[in-house]
Amino acid sequence: MNVIILGAGRVGESVAESLVSEKNDITVIDTDPQRLRELEDRLDLRGVPGNGIQPSVLEAAGAKDADMLIACAPLDETNLVCCKVAHEVFNIPTTIARLRSPEFPNESPLMGDQGFAVDQVICPEQSITRYIRKLIEYPEALQVLEFADGAVSLIAVRAVTGGPMVRHVISELPQLVPGVEMRFVAIYRCDELGVDHQVMCDGTTRIEPGDEVFVLAATRDIRRVLDALRRRDEPVERVMIAGGGRVGLRLAREIQGECRLKVIEPQMARCEYLTTQLEGDTLVLHGDSTDEELLETENVQDTDLFLALTSDDEDNIMACLLAKRMGARRVLALINRRAYADLVQGTQIDIALSPSQTVIGELLAYVRRGDVEAVYSLRRGAAEALEAVAHGDRKSSRVVGRRIDELPLPEGAQIGAIVRALGDGREVIIPHHDTTIQQDDHVIIFVPKKRMVRDIEKLFQVGATFMF
Repeated sequence: MNVIILGAGRVGESVAESLVSEKNDITVIDTDPQRLRELEDRLDLRGVPGNGIQPSVLEAAGAKDADMLIACAPLDETNLVCCKVAHEVFNIPTTIARLRSPEFPNESPLMGDQGFAVDQVICPEQSITRYIRKLIEYPEALQVLEFADGAVSLIAVRAVTGGPMVRHVISELPQLVPGVEMRFVAIYRCDELGVDHQVMCDGTTRIEPGDEVFVLAATRDIRRVLDALRRRDEPVERVMIAGGGRVGLRLAREIQGECRLKVIEPQMARCEYLTTQLEGDTLVLHGDSTDEELLETENVQDTDLFLALTSDDEDNIMACLLAKRMGARRVLALINRRAYADLVQGTQIDIALSPSQTVIGELLAYVRRGDVEAVYSLRRGAAEALEAVAHGDRKSSRVVGRRIDELPLPEGAQIGAIVRALGDGREVIIPHHDTTIQQDDHVIIFVPKKRMVRDIEKLFQVGATFMF
């Protein structure tokens, strides 16, 4: 697939890196030639310097032959105009715009062909807010991802001593947690040197304290799945946000009234603006989130969730480490640089969240070939979970009418759940080796390595004359 990416910033770079690894032809447009040279040296792509809203620049980037444009420049207006030019002048089939403003939703008539001609809107701030809200709802989880319109969830959780499943093998699950069907799709464990590695995940695998466990289950069973792996945490009632920027303000607007909320912002002018945007019971503080005296005065030791959401990675890391040392129950740091995210893995920081990684999954769902409905990037892009729809029949499909153990899945890939239409509702099936996939089933698959995704896509593609 020929893809043009406008903007070589953090999001654009992450998108390019992800798509290049899947052997797409990528061209990146940016106004900074030096930035493009650095990307060309590191990745197998082509850089075109210039302003992406100019037809001549798009033409130089190969817009006449492009299958998709992903506009993720810093300014919303640049991305909107670029999509319009790409559609009107070059008839690029698919256009995706990264927009920070919440006033341009997908369903807006402004996004249609008569407007800015944007097929899909991606908003990193919205993705981050959705991610954090799930963590507030399920404080024990590291990550909660939904599939099939919320029928199935993939949960990442850190196993701790005291959970019914901890120090037991997976085959004991029916006796230890009766009445709940779940599928362990991956377990990551730290070795003596503190390096994470994936361990084999089958009935003989023993879950140890400290393991990062990925489990698929019906969304209605999430609470019992979490209880099986660790003691239930107290509800999140007190939240402190460091940083009142776009992300911090958006999140504060959504959770105000649900939690006792404090926002720390270093710029006085921004503090004054925040006070006009947030309800009266939300406390806006002018100060530095790495100021130990300020955190102590504001009783950070009583905080259930401390969120460092500034645009400065170093400040976010230091603020979280300080808050954790002072007694905050759980801390989350927003980290843009992948190297930093890797460094804080396994430290006192409970969750390191990358804005670009939260967006990539949404983008990949539109790039994938075949009947792929949703894609989530896991463990900073190393693994993926995807939802594919089984179309066709036994003659035209490699999966319809066949048992799980008959499918040529890549090594390590697992089918963790199937969502099947049942009358007016849906049935969630945790499959076994002899489960047969039926037409229109939504199949949720865990893929331990990104390079295997292409094989899964081919597996679910329908061929007019395919014979197994």
